[in-house]
Amino acid sequence: MPSTVDQALEMAEQALEDGEFEDTVTLADKALELSPNDPDALHLKGLALGSLGEFEAADEALAAVLAQEPHNVTLLLDAADVKIREPGDDRERIEEGLELLKRAERHAKNDEAAAIQLELLRGIAMNQLGEFEAALDSFARVLHLDPEHGEALLERAVGLFEQGQFQEAKKGFEKLNKEFPEEPWSFHYLGLLAERRGEDPEPWFKRARALDPDEFPPPTHLSTAEFDAAVADAIAALPDHARPHLGNAVISVEPLPTDEEIKEGLSPTILGVFAGTPIDERLDMHAEHQQTVRITLFQKNLERFARSREELLEEIRITVLHEVGHLLGLDEDELYERGLD
Repeated sequence: MPSTVDQALEMAEQALEDGEFEDTVTLADKALELSPNDPDALHLKGLALGSLGEFEAADEALAAVLAQEPHNVTLLLDAADVKIREPGDDRERIEEGLELLKRAERHAKNDEAAAIQLELLRGIAMNQLGEFEAALDSFARVLHLDPEHGEALLERAVGLFEQGQFQEAKKGFEKLNKEFPEEPWSFHYLGLLAERRGEDPEPWFKRARALDPDEFPPPTHLSTAEFDAAVADAIAALPDHARPHLGNAVISVEPLPTDEEIKEGLSPTILGVFAGTPIDERLDMHAEHQQTVRITLFQKNLERFARSREELLEEIRITVLHEVGHLLGLDEDELYERGLD
């Protein structure tokens, strides 16, 4: 065990670099015992906790060091990174991360490396929030400064894919495939693109699984009858107040969203969608408000999303509940607050 602050910090920094995050926390805590509120120890501890998924503790450590150095660009960007990149789909944290980027922007103008990291994080945040045009603008700024920036190339291609610009996305992933052959996400997306063209996607998916088996486990497949039964079970489990409103609703299952639906704004990887007038917006004098509404589940996307049969059945239930929530008039924020995003 280190006996001085400098020794503890040096060992903690090496542990962080080696991906030994629990050791990093232990060593940072040792440094803090010897020097309470040491900014370097708090910084290392916050980064390690973020990598361990302990986001509240990470925020606390990074906020403590930012209180000491509120204009430190590196700290601001690292704190934003933990909020934007680590949890991935927590919109509240992403918005908080964007606020940190605004603070960092004032101090990053003359620092090219900081400007690249800032725009990259902003683009990732915009992609996660579904604001793909803004995301593409950020990645364009990164690539203007560093044309071979691998993560920006990947995120840009993802943004193009999400917008339905499939030919441009394919070019982007093929470029990544050649220049970064160990990047599994490019193979995964090339598989998704092949699937949309009606080609066999499995060689691409197999390569992605070989490179990162934890991130890309084999999907769980259900037969048509099994999937329909899972949907029926999900409908039967709906709250009593919701089921009567399904009288003029059609719930169907499709493999994937069509190109036309994607052009209208659907994500190619969306799990389900509601189409029609929510019950709280219907007016008797508008005939179209009384028309049958449609809830569609996308089987291949749901099967890829889940990591086990149990998780797939649960995600079918959640997706049905989410789309019925739209039928009842709940918006995305309200569904998010109920854990149904």
